[in-house]
Formats: sequence, C-alpha cells, structure tokens
Amino acid sequence: MLNIGQAADASGVSAKMIRHYEEVRLLPAAQRTEAGYRQYADADVQTLRFIRRSRDLGFSIPEIAQLVGLWQDRSRPSREVKALAKGHIRELEAKAQELLAMKSALEHLVHGCHGDDRPECPILDSLATASHRVDSRGRVAKLAAHGRSHA
Repeated sequence: MLNIGQAADASGVSAKMIRHYEEVRLLPAAQRTEAGYRQYADADVQTLRFIRRSRDLGFSIPEIAQLVGLWQDRSRPSREVKALAKGHIRELEAKAQELLAMKSALEHLVHGCHGDDRPECPILDSLATASHRVDSRGRVAKLAAHGRSHA
C-alpha cells in the first residue's frame, strides 16, 4: 500500500488531482489508515496512470470515466472504445481548426501593426472594439451592429 505522495510519484498524477479524481469518482475512494491517511494499491496506481495518459490525449473527465469503465470491463466490445476515440478525434480536429483560425486572424492583425514608436496599434484597437471576429477560414470579419458578420 502507498500513501498519496507515493501514489502521486508512482503515477505521475499530483496528490491534488488524485483527491479530485476520487471526488469525481474516476478513482474509487482510497482505503484509510486508522489515522485517516489515504492508502493506494497497485491497481489504483495503474488506474491513475491510465487517467493521466487519457488526459494527456485530451479526453474530458466524462470521456475518461467511460474509458475507465470500458477498460475495467473485460467483456466490452472494442467497437465502443474505437467509437469513443473516433469521436474525440473529431473534437480535436475541430479544435485544431479553431486554433488555426485564431492564428490566422492574429497574424492578420500583426501584419497591420507598424510595431514602431507610434501609439496607434490595430491589434489593441481590434481587441478594444470587438468589432471583428474570426470566421471558419481564419479570416477577420467585421461585425455588424447587430452582432452578425459581413462576408
């Protein structure tokens, strides 16, 4: 049996996150010593490593709960795991597109800034007025008074 610090070291998950994972029921409540200290078995450390690797891949807490359940169910069909992973890939692709659109919009604003000793700065002006938004192709689009974009 390991205390929480040892379990954290062995799993690569901080003690704070271990307590959180117990709270959200990703990890069963730890056994306690007579003094009330948490104790973890090797199986708990394996689960923590599984959770950490899942988080490293960007899975959400609810998705990880599903993955842990599937991992622990030795009779599960692998198609359920694959479907969950494919859904996560679609989410990651959408996030990647959003990030690229933000990058493109920021590059456009940076290109319009002289970056010299003058105080005028289109980057700050754009942020202050919120008169622009980034469309799905990374283009900066002006917002109309009603909050709609112009093409």
